[in-house]
Amino acid sequence: MPHITIEFSANTCSTMGGPTDIDGLVDAVHDAAISSGLASVDALRTRAVGRNHVAIADRHADNRFIAVIARIGPGRSTEQKKQLADVLIDAVEGFIGVEAASTTMLSSEVQEIESEFRVNRNGVRDRMIERNGG
Repeated sequence: MPHITIEFSANTCSTMGGPTDIDGLVDAVHDAAISSGLASVDALRTRAVGRNHVAIADRHADNRFIAVIARIGPGRSTEQKKQLADVLIDAVEGFIGVEAASTTMLSSEVQEIESEFRVNRNGVRDRMIERNGG
């Protein structure tokens, strides 16, 4: 964990005329989560979801949004959760740059998963161990 979802307005994406390479953004956020020390790489999932139908602020065509939602298991302190939220939004802001950030609403949120209501099966972890000779 965590499970990270990056939501973005379609006009953010470079393939839709926007300034941002979404694959690069996913990599930047994923790497930031790993470097934070709060994410186990063998359980980390980062994905991006574009939103085509949006209304942002005054509906100006240049308005964009990027929202990062990190869902984590229980056991982290309030300070650790705040640290992760800061690390993720800093990664987004650093990746998109000052000019794009000036027309983009950025947000980062950390949500705690209630483990009693979650079912998880992870075959990737064993494969990682095998690939790394362990």
